[in-house]
Amino acid sequence: MAARLNWLRAGVLGANDGIVSTAGLVIGVAAATTDRGPVLTAGLAGLAAGAMSMAVGEYVSVSTQRDSERALIAKEIRELRDEPDAELAELTGIYESKGLSPALARQVAVELTAHDALAAHAEVELGIDPENLTNPWHAAWASMVAFTVGALLPLVAILLPPLGWRVPVTVVAVVLALAGTGLVSARLGDADARRATVRVVLGGLLAMAVTFAIGSLVGTQVG
Repeated sequence: MAARLNWLRAGVLGANDGIVSTAGLVIGVAAATTDRGPVLTAGLAGLAAGAMSMAVGEYVSVSTQRDSERALIAKEIRELRDEPDAELAELTGIYESKGLSPALARQVAVELTAHDALAAHAEVELGIDPENLTNPWHAAWASMVAFTVGALLPLVAILLPPLGWRVPVTVVAVVLALAGTGLVSARLGDADARRATVRVVLGGLLAMAVTFAIGSLVGTQVG
């Protein structure tokens, strides 16, 4: 479940960034020119750069987390080897703090230590499963693919409609897509769906408004 949530989180974040960043980019360019060529070029360049940036960022971030997990596990292995009695007492104390009686906590700690000492301590003390560490490649691929899919939506929405409709159609498409990603992210994090959805939609609208204003200003000045 932890591994699945890891790449789902990366995927939702990548899709949201792809939608917002590409929508802001193409709307800004569309506000500056009526030609489809520059809009397509800017959109594709933003898609490629953003997808690679998200993949590299997720890989580096999750790799750092994985390195930290490995270092903590190595430290736990040394402590179990050098101070087994102290580690057993620590594990017993943890179970006592969870509500078990001293005798039962001791029994649980002894039996779990006999079965798999490292797994027992890593799970309770560190919240880590030594056999299922976070995977940076899963996060990187999920983020890159999700960003690409998310970025294609505003790019297609800005290119297909007639000239007078391309910005309104893009805004509507982006709002609907962001509402979907906001709902999914809220479900994954057990958060309030309405608040998460409103937050992400407002952020996307603000980004598009700012880039549209900049594009309009630049287009007027250049023109």
